[in-house]
Amino acid sequence: MLFILGELFVLFQCFQGSQTSPVPIVMWHGIGDTCCNPHFLGRIKKVIEEEIDGVYVHSISIGDGFARDAQNSYIIPPNKQIEIACEQLRKDEKLKNGYHGLGFSQGGLFLRGLAERCPTPPMKTLVTLGSQHQGIYGLPKCPGDKRYCDYFRRVLNFAYSNWAQRILAPAGYWHDPLDEPTYKKKSKFLADINNEVFINQKYRTNILRLQKLVLVKFNNDTTVQPKDSSWFGFYKPGTLNIQRLNESSLWFEDRIGLRQMGNRLLLLAKNGDHLQFTEEWLITNIVRPFFK
Repeated sequence: MLFILGELFVLFQCFQGSQTSPVPIVMWHGIGDTCCNPHFLGRIKKVIEEEIDGVYVHSISIGDGFARDAQNSYIIPPNKQIEIACEQLRKDEKLKNGYHGLGFSQGGLFLRGLAERCPTPPMKTLVTLGSQHQGIYGLPKCPGDKRYCDYFRRVLNFAYSNWAQRILAPAGYWHDPLDEPTYKKKSKFLADINNEVFINQKYRTNILRLQKLVLVKFNNDTTVQPKDSSWFGFYKPGTLNIQRLNESSLWFEDRIGLRQMGNRLLLLAKNGDHLQFTEEWLITNIVRPFFK
């Protein structure tokens, strides 16, 4: 009897030792927010930790303190932010075996850039919510009539100036469909990570290493213009008519590997405006199926 109990104890110890910790999660907030806002990402971090026992959650901060992190989300260009984040993650020993990425709006786009440019530590799954993967062309929540909004679109083309590309984060993903040559020539970030000028095979290889790429679009989004950008859709070049991903050269030429991903690329839709979701929705539709 004692022998049997001893054997069972040894088996139990072996079973315990064989258990692996849950895959860590790295989050990146949107523009104007912070890594640890108790009313948004700070709360989401707690929700995830309560749902996945023992999970490690790292929330990216570009700068020390709430105010600096929020400010830097506007005034540090995407390329530099990704460089800082890459170094930050490489120094985190808890992430050395890999992590899942969860990005909100601008943070989702930057996490995708991180996946392409910073393969160490490896990103396993990337989920983006309301992110501008094909850029933006419009003033968020633009008031007034169509002519007023179109006027501001033309004015906002200063985003292609050298100074704007150097110091304004949103300028890095401004995308004028009516002037594609200027976009491809002047964009220092989006045109690069979307392989618009030439195909960087390292970017394709790194994206194809993802187990899953999950893109969430908000059906009533008034911040991301056009909302289809969250699914890699955008305006057809030379027009303001929407062109879906599978109708674009990005898809036909498979410039970053999205078509080759097959069923590892998932497009999810959520009713509501930009980043409008409940904790229950996040747990049910994102955390449990993709991270737990």
